[in-house]
Amino acid sequence: MQLADVGAASRVYPEIYTGVPLEMKKSVFVGHVARVESANDVQRVLDTLMLDKKIAQATHNILAYRIRLDNGSISQDNDDDGESAAGKRLGHLLQLLDAENIIVVVTRWYGGTHLGPDRFKLINSAARQALEAGGFLNNSLGKK
Repeated sequence: MQLADVGAASRVYPEIYTGVPLEMKKSVFVGHVARVESANDVQRVLDTLMLDKKIAQATHNILAYRIRLDNGSISQDNDDDGESAAGKRLGHLLQLLDAENIIVVVTRWYGGTHLGPDRFKLINSAARQALEAGGFLNNSLGKK
């Protein structure tokens, strides 16, 4: 799924792929992925996702990204958005997959029941499913 650009037509926004919702005890998790090459691309993806009111009003939008810089080093970061330790785990998933030039955002709508450590499995599953849906796992990410 590609979200439309609401701003100037001259700006190019990365294509965002959205996975299918995963649900447990009324909590819903959805992964979103996009190819990014700069911190500006990361911000564009986040801005584009936040145009969707459902995503913007979700309980958590957990993210991680990894970008290969021109000098060969990797720029990476993550954000839990209040879901303790979730961003770091999402970043670790990208490292294990040796993913480069990619952002993953997992949106969670809290269903009223604490899931404990099972929430991390769902976050990773939503991320992996979105990576597969976007064609990033088999071809582009390579090794794992």
